[in-house]
Amino acid sequence: MSSSRVFGGSYRRALARALVDLGKDIENLVVLDADTMSSTGSLEFSRRFPERFVNVGISEQDLIGTAAGMAVAGLRPVAVAFSSFIMRAWEQIRNTISRDSLDVTIVGTHAGLSDYMDGSSHQALEDIALMRVLPGFTVAVPADEVATYALTRALIEESRGPSYMRIGRDNAPKVYERGEEFKIGECKVHEDGSDAVIMAIGPMVGAAMEVSRILGKRGLSVGVVDVYSIKPVDEHCIVKKAKDSGLVVTLEEHNVHAGLGGLVAEILSEKLPRRIYRIGVRDRFGTSARSYEELLRFMGLDPCSVAKSLTEVLSLGAKVC
Repeated sequence: MSSSRVFGGSYRRALARALVDLGKDIENLVVLDADTMSSTGSLEFSRRFPERFVNVGISEQDLIGTAAGMAVAGLRPVAVAFSSFIMRAWEQIRNTISRDSLDVTIVGTHAGLSDYMDGSSHQALEDIALMRVLPGFTVAVPADEVATYALTRALIEESRGPSYMRIGRDNAPKVYERGEEFKIGECKVHEDGSDAVIMAIGPMVGAAMEVSRILGKRGLSVGVVDVYSIKPVDEHCIVKKAKDSGLVVTLEEHNVHAGLGGLVAEILSEKLPRRIYRIGVRDRFGTSARSYEELLRFMGLDPCSVAKSLTEVLSLGAKVC
């Protein structure tokens, strides 16, 4: 499968559709942005509902503080900005939104390595760790456009309290068919595997499915699980799939420390001790590249590199790509 087929959709366009549709149904829904509307997708909401849109300017701390005040006033705020720059406001998120359990949804766009052109300053590889540690926060990571639309609606319509969703830019793979349903606190099993199971999030779900196909041609049975709900997480799903497989692999576009790999290790260390192999960004920053696919290859996160890593871990030594 070519890279263009693996990553061809747009997270931000799916977010834009979801916010506009929600704006039609929820009269007190307000959207805030930190002067990145044309990049994040919130521009569509601002055009449709200008009286319910606020551009706070390039000031993420103000973005969070204003959203918190709106929540206290009875509105339903959605704060949108680049995920790397939302982390500037982590203190405000902790001390206003988390401590007071405010009904605010935060959407971090351009997460992971998706902002390949702008380099490490714009690439969020720590946000899952920072957000999942906050008490009361729901954290979700959609795999594709369908999941982005559905989880945006779920977080705003069905979930209450603070929440964070991280999405990429225009690097969404094709994973789900339109109409797929998502519930916070669950996961989705795409493949069962006895040799290994890959637990993945975001665009790495599409990559994991390709890895499963590549290794399947070599006679390996590799399962794939989309752990889209980071918090609350479906512990039963993780334990069951780990029990059914010889090796647990986590795959994420995030630092392996305290991200999905850390989460799965925490769960299995208590519930079912298992060998875990974490694939992600190993305690380093990203860099700039000419394309998203090129950057993934450089970081060892493209399907071929991941498949090679697994053959080495499983001591197979076979050529896979």
